[in-house]
Amino acid sequence: MATTPRSGSQPHGTQPASATPSARGAVERAEAVLVEQYPRLVRLAYLTLPTSLGRHTRVLLAHRAVQQALPRAGGGRDPGAPGGTLEELRVRVVRAALAPAGAARGLPARTGWLPAPPFVWGLRLWPPAGGIDEAAELLGAAPGPVRAAFVLHRLDGLADEDVTRLLGAAGAAGPEEAVREARAVAPGAPLPAALLNPGFDASVVSARPTDLLRRRRRVRAAWAAAVVAVLAAGVLVAGGSPPRGQAVPAAGAVAAGVLDPARLARVPAEAWADTARVDFTAWPARGGRTADRALLTRALGAWAARPGGVRTTAAPGTTTDPPAHPPHLLYAGDVPGDPGATAVVLLLDAEGDRVARYTESAGGPRGTRTLDVARTDEAGVTTAAALTLTRTADGTAARYLIAPWIASAGTRDLLRAADTARPLTVAADGVTAAVPVPSGSGGCGAWPVVELTSSARIVEKHSFVLTDLGTLAPVHLTYTPLPDGPGAVPARQPREATGAAARTAWAAGACGLRTLSGDGGGSGVRAVNVWDFADSDLPDGAGRAVWSCTRASGWAGPGDVLVQLRPPSGPPQEVARARSTAACGRFGQHLLAGTRWRSPAGRWYLLAAGSREVTAITASGAVRAETGGRSLVAPVGAAGAPVSLTARLASGARITALDGGTGGRD
Repeated sequence: MATTPRSGSQPHGTQPASATPSARGAVERAEAVLVEQYPRLVRLAYLTLPTSLGRHTRVLLAHRAVQQALPRAGGGRDPGAPGGTLEELRVRVVRAALAPAGAARGLPARTGWLPAPPFVWGLRLWPPAGGIDEAAELLGAAPGPVRAAFVLHRLDGLADEDVTRLLGAAGAAGPEEAVREARAVAPGAPLPAALLNPGFDASVVSARPTDLLRRRRRVRAAWAAAVVAVLAAGVLVAGGSPPRGQAVPAAGAVAAGVLDPARLARVPAEAWADTARVDFTAWPARGGRTADRALLTRALGAWAARPGGVRTTAAPGTTTDPPAHPPHLLYAGDVPGDPGATAVVLLLDAEGDRVARYTESAGGPRGTRTLDVARTDEAGVTTAAALTLTRTADGTAARYLIAPWIASAGTRDLLRAADTARPLTVAADGVTAAVPVPSGSGGCGAWPVVELTSSARIVEKHSFVLTDLGTLAPVHLTYTPLPDGPGAVPARQPREATGAAARTAWAAGACGLRTLSGDGGGSGVRAVNVWDFADSDLPDGAGRAVWSCTRASGWAGPGDVLVQLRPPSGPPQEVARARSTAACGRFGQHLLAGTRWRSPAGRWYLLAAGSREVTAITASGAVRAETGGRSLVAPVGAAGAPVSLTARLASGARITALDGGTGGRD
């Protein structure tokens, strides 16, 4: 269905009766342009809105932004808007799309807007298939102004100066920087062909029901919510605060409305094979206790009502607030081989992109009960491939529930590049046998990983690697090989850590995962990529070394990086590290690093290297040297005197070393 307004309709912002004829004419011309350009304006708004709002909300907000972009007659021309009706409409659309992120000038930050009309209760809306969500994924977690600049430049074909002027008129902060960052978004990656097709209509949406067969139960659920709310009010009146161990709704009747197990969403077993959204929403309900109403009620109550006696944890940047709508049931059952008869329930909050794991030991509500909540936004084939069911008491092994699209599974040691995957037993309901996990102690004698292969029904010959960093969702490992060359050659993209070069790189850097995961508990890490950004000859005939940057990207966006120098033999040498940075990622593709290094002959050298766009490196301070290429070698004293490093890029811009210089490392 499409929501393009008809020319005779009266969208928000139409002229009052007292408007002059010339003003009414201007609004009518603007309305004609809006109707003609409606799909492109919706595309601009949808891709500018933050992906954290979810597809349904973005669809509604995009249509609202466009329909409210029509100026009022007699209200004067939009201050600061560029000339031309279409440009003014774009300014208004961008301003409205930036408002939820608090990025528009003069508008308050308003996150979590409620969807506005047109709104039909019980329906979920999706944008058209064939490119628009692929473009949103390409933009990742880029700020709103960068997203808007990307659409205006790459899709609408506006010149840089026009985009800069338009963003400034819309109130975006730093429009020039936003344009530069937008141009750096996957410059060599082609846009989805369907999105560029003249026949592509971004205003067409698909609608599906969320609870068509469960609406008849709403009256009963509403009564249950009212009863819980009354009980909670009685507790507060009688004692001022609830006694320890007594359940109180976390968000009143809204939270209580999700307590009915009959309203849990359940996906058909083969849904994953017939959808373009291969993520946690395509998981069917599995396990031997999916019909156990008492267990499901306790799990929902632990999330929605926050009863005492339930230990609750959340990954960094993840809220434990109850879901606004009944969640999806992913799993409910007893973990096989567990002498304590642990029961586990996995629930997906599709609105908030979170997964919750409820566990209880033997004894049900009187035993040990836990609730763990983790982020899963923008998950895909690899990052939605497995969830951790349970861990052994000593933390040495874990069992996983793997995605229904996984055809085979195996385990291997990441520290041994030549190690072949050993088959991993997977039960019919998707639960794996116990798998060793990386040691939490200081030693690093082995690093077990799981290697999974996707079904040929969704992708051919696709294997990938996951590792356990102590979180609910295992971490996806990838590898980016050395660049082909500078200038015109596009940047390499991350690939799966299964090839020979990837195994070699990971064998040298796997032990660094423990320090990259913050406190050793994962800290919300989503994926880790090893990027071999340069190689160079070592002095004194010591061979050729590889420079690598390992980036641990969190679900929230920021990442931690570790730069290492891998000599031909021996352990890698740490060069630099940084926290909460864009370096070594999609929006941090330019890198310079340096270190002091001692050759086998006992002499000390300053070594530096840059990524593929580096054309010259300069050292100053304790060492003064310059090179016209991507690597620098200069003699240095044994004392660790500070050295500053800068590099010139092919564009003429200059960058500094990631860690400021060499800082005396050896």
